Amino acid sequence: MLARRRLALLALVGLLAVPSQEAQAQEAAAGVPELDAWVGRTLETFEVPGVAVTIVKDGEVVLATGYGVRRIGEATPVDERTRFGIASNTKAFTATALGILVEDGKLEWDGRVIDYLPWFRMWDPWVTRELTVRDLLVHRSGLGLGQGDLLYWPESDISRREIVEAVRHLEPATSFRSAYAYDNILYHAAALVIEEVSGQTWEDFVDSRIIEPLGMSDTRVTRAATLEEGNVATPHARIEGEVRPVQPLAATATNAAGGINSTAADMAKWLIVQLDSGRVAGADRVFSAGTTRQLWTPVTPMPIGRAPAGLEPLQAQFQGYGLGFVIRDYRGHKMVTHTGGLPGYVSRVAMIPGLKLGIAVLTNQEMGVAFESITARILDHYLDAEPVDWITGFSDLMARRDSVVAATEQSTAAERDTASRPSLNLAAFAGTYTDAWYGDVMIAEGAGGLEIQFSRTESLLGDLEHWQYDTFFVRWRDRELRADAFITFELATDGSVAGARMKAASPSVDFSYDFHDLDLRRKP
Repeated sequence: MLARRRLALLALVGLLAVPSQEAQAQEAAAGVPELDAWVGRTLETFEVPGVAVTIVKDGEVVLATGYGVRRIGEATPVDERTRFGIASNTKAFTATALGILVEDGKLEWDGRVIDYLPWFRMWDPWVTRELTVRDLLVHRSGLGLGQGDLLYWPESDISRREIVEAVRHLEPATSFRSAYAYDNILYHAAALVIEEVSGQTWEDFVDSRIIEPLGMSDTRVTRAATLEEGNVATPHARIEGEVRPVQPLAATATNAAGGINSTAADMAKWLIVQLDSGRVAGADRVFSAGTTRQLWTPVTPMPIGRAPAGLEPLQAQFQGYGLGFVIRDYRGHKMVTHTGGLPGYVSRVAMIPGLKLGIAVLTNQEMGVAFESITARILDHYLDAEPVDWITGFSDLMARRDSVVAATEQSTAAERDTASRPSLNLAAFAGTYTDAWYGDVMIAEGAGGLEIQFSRTESLLGDLEHWQYDTFFVRWRDRELRADAFITFELATDGSVAGARMKAASPSVDFSYDFHDLDLRRKP
């Protein structure tokens, strides 16, 4: 069944990846040889239903078009006005908004956060006093990778203010300003700073000071826009072996870290303004060259690994995080870039300032190698680089990674002691557990065994299957989550259950499911 469905998908994508006459004319203007065929092969190879591609050069739009379909199994094509979630590419908009407020004289990059949000607290009082607006954006606060994301990923009922108030309970993974670790949660604090000093919500400020002046008329500043009717790409992902539509993440409290929905045509306007230091043709500046320098200056050094086999031209010589952007080199040129990832949407923005070249690739399937293959092909053309078969290189990389994940999962299963039994009867594990930053997690005994429900997150409802000793496998009923976990119960000296710790069951689980940061204590 799955094999037949996969072949049907490939046939559909291959048919609909052929662009319109308008797109073919744009490709000729862009001068990227055989780009249409390259994009079509990318969609087919990586089973991506649709993609929007933007290229700007020297202040002009040379390509803004769509390929493939908005929804698998349907014929409606992606075009230049089809909206996609751009996810963490939103962070550059938040950073730009702060830059505008700096220019307005309403805040300072190195002003202390508590001077704008007096109630704000980090775990450490000294860090609370020293944390600056700049620190909110550059991933050097001491928090771990994705720490705190479980508050709102998957979708929960928590507010922006509640998210930021919970930061005080997140014990840091490293010391302040000593290491890079990507986080989302402090961008929500940045949104509250914007709201405090501007008197507008983050959404209204970004809309009125960036989106409207740039003429990005099809762009929406909230994740809820993914639920609208009309020219919207449906998010997709591989669920238990099959690519299919998935429910979008529509919570609005976290818009500042990843909520914008945009199009190929509108991303062209954003890229042109970024590459021209805030100038809008025929209108006033949106921001100054000084803000551009701030956004594009590395602040936090990022680790540099060895480029994977077959992808050697990707090797970086320098890499750092600026304000909402990653700054690194590509084939000897400075590149300003970022990626974005949400359920069913992944994307890449890349700019080569020295060439006034900007690229955006937005997709509606969780397959980052697709946008990487397209972006690299376009970059290589404009850099006059030796052609590389990026599609094959990334395909091979995926196969190696899948093999590593499978081996890890098999090793975990092989180490399981299937003869072991829990220390107590199942009813003894039932109860309400609480974590200082998340809140309550309920475990109850149902007809089929133990069940778990996170109080703030409706979709985190699952069944506990005994794994070994006092560890249980958590199988979420919503299989779109792809985030099964282990929960291990801890006993007190009197033999009762005192608490529990959790961790992801597979390395394939998204880092935003930071179960390992929970310290669940059983309530009396």
